[in-house]
Amino acid sequence: MATFTSSLPDDLLQRLADYAQKLSLPKNKLIENALNLYLDHLKRAEYVKSYRVAGEDEDILMVAEEGMATYLKQIDDEAR
Repeated sequence: MATFTSSLPDDLLQRLADYAQKLSLPKNKLIENALNLYLDHLKRAEYVKSYRVAGEDEDILMVAEEGMATYLKQIDDEAR
């Protein structure tokens, strides 16, 4: 594990200390958990954005619709 040093505003550092004490966690573990949650949030936001962009792309929509038609035909054929 690597060591990381950073500066934080005094009020944020106090909030960190308060929650660390309240949760009985070391401050570095609380920061690690918070950073993991935030980075996961950013990744989900990128994923959502990519679908939003894809939803506005006519070529992607056409391919998706063609694929869906093929998929529905396969389901229909298997049901018979």
